[in-house]
Amino acid sequence: MHENRGRYRLDEKPASHFYFSDRLRLHYLDWGNDESENLLFIHGIWDHSHAWDWAARRLRDRFHILVPDLRGHGDSEWTKGASYALIENVYDIYQLIRQRELAPLKIVGHSLGGTIASLIAGTYPNFVSKLVLIEGVGLYGFGSYREASMRISAWVDSSISLAGRTPRRYRTFAAAAQRMRAQNPHLTAEQAHHLTAHGSHQNEDGTYSWKFDNYTRKPAPYDISDQDKIELWKRITARTLIINSDEGYPHRIGQDGTLQHFHDVRLEEVGKASHWTHHDQLDQVVTLIEQFLLD
Repeated sequence: MHENRGRYRLDEKPASHFYFSDRLRLHYLDWGNDESENLLFIHGIWDHSHAWDWAARRLRDRFHILVPDLRGHGDSEWTKGASYALIENVYDIYQLIRQRELAPLKIVGHSLGGTIASLIAGTYPNFVSKLVLIEGVGLYGFGSYREASMRISAWVDSSISLAGRTPRRYRTFAAAAQRMRAQNPHLTAEQAHHLTAHGSHQNEDGTYSWKFDNYTRKPAPYDISDQDKIELWKRITARTLIINSDEGYPHRIGQDGTLQHFHDVRLEEVGKASHWTHHDQLDQVVTLIEQFLLD
């Protein structure tokens, strides 16, 4: 893997910008190097844009990297009176690509971000030249295994439950960072500190809470079905690299026969890694991404 070189130092920080989608003020990071190919990183449901900082630092001298905070995450605005359905996130990413005139571009997505990336690539094949999906969320049988009344009532019950929840407060920053490491024991102390610093805020009473909206956990009664996903995956023309972990989550893209729905795809499994493959085995994942995108 090449060393970072040129005018971009490892201690330099990305610029923060905002754009509007669906009347929401959404945040994204821009790592500079505008004259290079556009590369978009999309984070997962538990994360925020700074989850990609380590990978972005390794690749920013080769690409113009942008990293959005999905709605309800990081420094992006929370929705009010609406769900966080998959299709809404797809719309937000489409707006970023359209407004910044990024297409054609390369996209790397993790977990939920991988699913969003695959749906963008299937809906707008001319937008995406190469696609990397890390532990992307695959098929769940959505829309086929429960009656409509069950889906709607589950959504109503979830909404009522969330309305009664208050954000968890941690007495110290160290306690919040410890919770971060409990979620993924593979994280180093430095990684947990970095992710917590960008993913939390301090309350007036001195405690710490996570930035993300609890309502991102609310299931949508109607969203993109598994059949729709499959139809969109079949429309993808971009070469696709799927990176999964040996300790990853079930129902990932690349499992359950999903590879057959991609025209030009390669699957790599990374050992000694959890769902957050790019945190647990950074060097290996960045090498795979770099070699694939530059090939």
